Amino acid sequence: QVQLVESGGGLVQVGGSLTLSCTASRIVLSTNAVTWYRQAPGKEREWVAVIVSGGVKQYADSVNGRFAISRDNEENTVFLQMKNLKPEDTAIYYCSTKRLNREYWGQGTQVTVSS
Repeated sequence: QVQLVESGGGLVQVGGSLTLSCTASRIVLSTNAVTWYRQAPGKEREWVAVIVSGGVKQYADSVNGRFAISRDNEENTVFLQMKNLKPEDTAIYYCSTKRLNREYWGQGTQVTVSS
């Protein structure tokens, strides 16, 4: 069974940094696009960043220049490095990938930015 597990969330002060990880089993992340999303309380899920199989990366305007998505093929893990965090970055962060038109999600990891 395909499984995605996010980790690395936590409580951080404004301006701080965190690196989230998305580790997969039974699916090879390097052959699929992997997307990070987030959902803040009372808000809709928001797309944050994506890395495609060829390595191209894209970011939402709200995080561009502060967040960086990367991939470790040996570890079958995708990372989201977050810097200069703001209170509005507070959310549950999820990673997702697709294979054969089926979408897979992790359970999410909470990021809280305190002012």
